[in-house]
Amino acid sequence: MRAVVLGYHTMGCLGFEALRRHGFEVPAVFTHRDDPHEEIWWDSLAERAERAGSAVHYPEKGEVGTPGFAAAVATYRPDFLFSFYFRFMLPEAVLAVAPRGALNLHGSLLPRYRGRAPVNWVLVEGERETGVTLHYMVAKPDAGAIVDQERVEIAFEDTALTLYRKLEPAAVRLLDRALPRLAAGTAEARPMDLAAGCYRGGRKPADGRIDWSLPARRIYDLVRAVTHPYPGAFTEAGAERLLVWWALPVPAREGDPPAAPGTIVELNSRELLVATGDGLLALHRCQLEGGEEGDAPAIARSRGLAVGKRLGEGREAP
Repeated sequence: MRAVVLGYHTMGCLGFEALRRHGFEVPAVFTHRDDPHEEIWWDSLAERAERAGSAVHYPEKGEVGTPGFAAAVATYRPDFLFSFYFRFMLPEAVLAVAPRGALNLHGSLLPRYRGRAPVNWVLVEGERETGVTLHYMVAKPDAGAIVDQERVEIAFEDTALTLYRKLEPAAVRLLDRALPRLAAGTAEARPMDLAAGCYRGGRKPADGRIDWSLPARRIYDLVRAVTHPYPGAFTEAGAERLLVWWALPVPAREGDPPAAPGTIVELNSRELLVATGDGLLALHRCQLEGGEEGDAPAIARSRGLAVGKRLGEGREAP
């Protein structure tokens, strides 16, 4: 049984190893070169594949839609194609190369959170559960029949990174169940009900801007969705941008005077308490743009951010 892998990231490595563990020959891997402007915190599929003796290719985005790319994949005579966190959409001409099917591993419980950055989106939107899904690829993104899923609980303290680390073993469990069935031709697939799900696009650093009128829990969900190794949530502190790397929601306290969202209501030795649309947000780790990351109270004092000052006012985010 021959399979060509189109992948990237640690998930690409896990998928590649799972195929080999279940007896699939993987003659070639199509992957991405690391972006020097991106923080690389994952394992290299290219290195893993080269060590195993698989041919490694680095197609550019515009190349994937050409007849030449489909022909290049076809030269490896794959029975299956597997996409493990590959960043480009594959056209139908490529999907048709594999007679046994082209499958994708997606980081959510499809049909919910089809599209980009599902690990970040489920946190932004306050979900309590997510997972991984193996499904057949069709022309529409993340819309083909579902072969198998594995559920993962989202804990209150999870960040995008810790959640991703939970999805990795879930993906291994899923593939260890599904790959033998696919190889044997006994895997069953159920149609995906797109009406029961949702689609989300890619996220940009500018999407990390804090809206202080939201409840503290919603802002916390944003902070943990985009904290390290992602670009971070941010607000304006006067003319400067303040990155918020960690914060926690705090219930509104009886006796506190009403304060407009974004107003600093307390500065103590441990945290900077800021009013939100509902409750308070305790800022713990912050960073002024271009400066060093540090404790929020120390950074606030260094810039004269005192009780009564209001965050989120100043320059407009790009």
